[in-house]
Amino acid sequence: MTAMNSLSDVKTAADKLSAALETVIIGKPDEIRLILAAMLAGGHVLLNDVPGTGKTTLAKALARCFDCGFGRVQFTPDLLPSELTGIYFYSPKTGEFSFRKGALFTNILLADEINRATPRTQSGLLESMEEAQITVDGSRFELPDPYFVIATQNPVETQGTFPLPEAQLDRFLICVGLGYPSGAETSALIRGGGSPDALAALSPVCTGSELNAMKALTEKVFIHPLVADYIVRLAEHTRSNAEVALGISTRGCLALARMARALAACGGRGFVTPDDVRLAVHPVFDHRIILRAGRRDARGAVGSAVAAAEVPVEDWKCPS
Repeated sequence: MTAMNSLSDVKTAADKLSAALETVIIGKPDEIRLILAAMLAGGHVLLNDVPGTGKTTLAKALARCFDCGFGRVQFTPDLLPSELTGIYFYSPKTGEFSFRKGALFTNILLADEINRATPRTQSGLLESMEEAQITVDGSRFELPDPYFVIATQNPVETQGTFPLPEAQLDRFLICVGLGYPSGAETSALIRGGGSPDALAALSPVCTGSELNAMKALTEKVFIHPLVADYIVRLAEHTRSNAEVALGISTRGCLALARMARALAACGGRGFVTPDDVRLAVHPVFDHRIILRAGRRDARGAVGSAVAAAEVPVEDWKCPS
């Protein structure tokens, strides 16, 4: 186990994790860094992209890079909430009720094709993602620490799916898509890069305890009041946009601040810059925007906020 004493240690670990993941997912270093930052920020990730772009492979590779528990649930219309949370069952042999843990009792959970499950089953994740605990028949159970959910969904195949409600989407710190690789990257994949053998060859780079130590260091990253005001201005611009029915909430502002801190930590810096904020704003804000009827471009609404909000130019480093 490597001691995590400083942000330079966080950067070293993040670089190793990125390098390991890039042996499987070719040509997506920015997306990989965002997902690792979300983990450091203590958040959850929604991978939203068309079939065949590597969403599930990335989630599996991420789990292999950490020496901690991993569980995968294939979400389907007949999946029950109790399969996620667990259930009390009666044992005729002992004459007592016992609790059988569900799939949520793990460190890293892959919720594959999450929008194929019914809203009732989707809601089984709400408490776990917000509070790292579940409640069954009045009994509360703490989930393992660390606890991280990475979910996938297909935005184009809507038959037999149930769109995630806003409250569920808000539980995801970021929503990202991998997109198609370039021609050269696809050629590299055909020649053998990113093959199942590459996934099988991955070995743990980081333990759960190290991840928790990295998260603790990330929380200490400094945000200058000017940068905090910049985050607020971005949110306020989304609220005043005529195309937006519901802009970014206070929780959305806090989410952006957490992601900006984590990106700074991944870079080994003890302070957040406006560039960190701008890098995180679309993954954090886009899926939280609710547009008016007939409007479909949430990314454009957030982009308008980025263009309109004044960027701080003063020194935003931590005062000595």
